[in-house]
Amino acid sequence: MLFRRETANLWTLITPPTVWAMHFMVAYVLAAVVCAKTGNTADLDSVRWIIAGATAVALGLIAAAAVQAHRHWGFGDDMPPHNEPTDEDRQHFLGFATLLICGVSAIGVIFVALPALFIADCR
Repeated sequence: MLFRRETANLWTLITPPTVWAMHFMVAYVLAAVVCAKTGNTADLDSVRWIIAGATAVALGLIAAAAVQAHRHWGFGDDMPPHNEPTDEDRQHFLGFATLLICGVSAIGVIFVALPALFIADCR
């Protein structure tokens, strides 16, 4: 999914929100299926551990995308706005935008995982 690239493109830009969406789907669908099959008093300890693992994987993928985005941005040596019609400014813009989206996606993953931390059963 994430490969080290010399140039940024739209795939690097959409990777973090895609990871966030997949994490959201895994967490909520898994909890819903387990609660539907086992009833209201089901213990969610195994589901909570699976969500914790999925959260660690998702945050790792987003961190890898952030490192790559920081590299594409040029390690912050050229501050925004990157609005010149050059290939270099396009790379800086995509890198900076991806870095910001990585931050939003990481916060989203954490907020999706928070219910698993506090909710212990299906009630």
